[in-house]
Amino acid sequence: MPATWPKNPTIYEINTWVWLGELSRRYGRRITLKGVPASEWDAIAAWSFDAVWLMGVWERSPLGISIALQSPLLWAEMRHILPDLRQEDIAGSPYCIRRYVVDEHLGGPEGLAIARQELDRRGMRLILDYVPNHVAPDHPWVSEHPDFFIQGKASDLARDPKAFLKVGDGIFARGRDPYFPPWSDVLQLNTFNPGLRQAAIETVSAIAAQCDGMRCDMVMLLMTDIFARTWGKHAGSRPTKEYWQELIPAVRLRHPGVIFIAEAYWDLEWALLQQGFDYCYDKRLYDRLEHETAEAVRLHLLAGLDYQEKLVRFIENHDEPRAAAELGPRKGRAAAVAITSLPGAKLFHEGQFEGNQVKLHVFLGRRPAEAPDLELQEFYRQLLQAVKAEVFRCGEWRLCEIHGWPDNPSYQKLAAWCWRKGENRYLITINLSDSTVYGLVSLPWDDLAGHTWHLQDLLNGEAFERDGGGMVKSGLFVGLEPWKYHFLHISEIS
Repeated sequence: MPATWPKNPTIYEINTWVWLGELSRRYGRRITLKGVPASEWDAIAAWSFDAVWLMGVWERSPLGISIALQSPLLWAEMRHILPDLRQEDIAGSPYCIRRYVVDEHLGGPEGLAIARQELDRRGMRLILDYVPNHVAPDHPWVSEHPDFFIQGKASDLARDPKAFLKVGDGIFARGRDPYFPPWSDVLQLNTFNPGLRQAAIETVSAIAAQCDGMRCDMVMLLMTDIFARTWGKHAGSRPTKEYWQELIPAVRLRHPGVIFIAEAYWDLEWALLQQGFDYCYDKRLYDRLEHETAEAVRLHLLAGLDYQEKLVRFIENHDEPRAAAELGPRKGRAAAVAITSLPGAKLFHEGQFEGNQVKLHVFLGRRPAEAPDLELQEFYRQLLQAVKAEVFRCGEWRLCEIHGWPDNPSYQKLAAWCWRKGENRYLITINLSDSTVYGLVSLPWDDLAGHTWHLQDLLNGEAFERDGGGMVKSGLFVGLEPWKYHFLHISEIS
């Protein structure tokens, strides 16, 4: 298998069901994970990703699909995305899991093992899903271990049939996030139950044997205080140890190299890192890049490196709108430069580089055809090529101070940071606004003085020569049009 996980890894998310369907149509034969052409793995490897997240490989639930399809809203959402919707396009939710066994439609366990070998040959790791909060109504635990679930009574079902479901002789709570209506197609696990916890350890250990890392779904729902507030007396007695503090060390005893990535919200990232996660989603940065100011972004980046390096930066994934549609071409590129050049893990989503506009519903196994944006694709090729430099793996990252002039406060809309490893130096400056900005960027390198420096922009080809003494004394003058950026490699001339 590949060596230990690198610092600041890049991760590529693939919707496995959809991807294999597209490959099957392109090659004119059914393709599963057992038989993906080598050229397709090579094309993924050409981007130099450290890991591929094969999203949605586990066995999907026929019962979950039938329950969910009772919703007219779901049908309307799917038909809006696929006006020519066919029955075979409905794959079912990858987060309504019947068993943690690779779905036979995708090639089964053998297919996954082959896919992992193909990734390994190309120096890439494999990430899979773990959904701790709920399972499908036809999961074996429902009949074998009903005590693993939050259960209700006939009165609960009568009072709130959207929150409870009768399965066999039992009445079970449907899975939920406390701020939203219950999910109709899944049953809520009771993570306060000791037996469930032990079963979860066995399940996750089995997953860890098949991959190098796990993306764990909605992990904050399992934190003791949140779970207790959500389920109250239905959950029973509070455990003495947090769910993740019990599960993660137990799995690592058997699989010490596996990493845990938390899909986390509500500003609980730091707390979850303390409970054992290796990385947490940086949803806060996503929101600030999309909706807030450069100052808000800079404030976010003032956190310590011990935190920054454990965040997963992204501008889209299967849960968020497509960046090309939500951010547009100029803002989207600026945001991409930002997340790609920061410390921490970087998550990219299949279709992001091609400028896909349609956010696919997770129930769908086919997406509408979209013409690729070749210019955007080339932009991403240049960007990922630029961050391949070793300095972005193991160099020193610093947030740069920016200042300007009393009569021109536009510098406040700039963000800037730099990287250094030995004599390799890089500076990234980004205009996070829709107006032209001017500012002076302070570089943290006193040894610039006394030398002349060549500044080469790796994304647009521009080049500048600057006196080091002036950069140290006053700062580097930067002028950028709306949503423009510099990705500068700085090298000594004399």
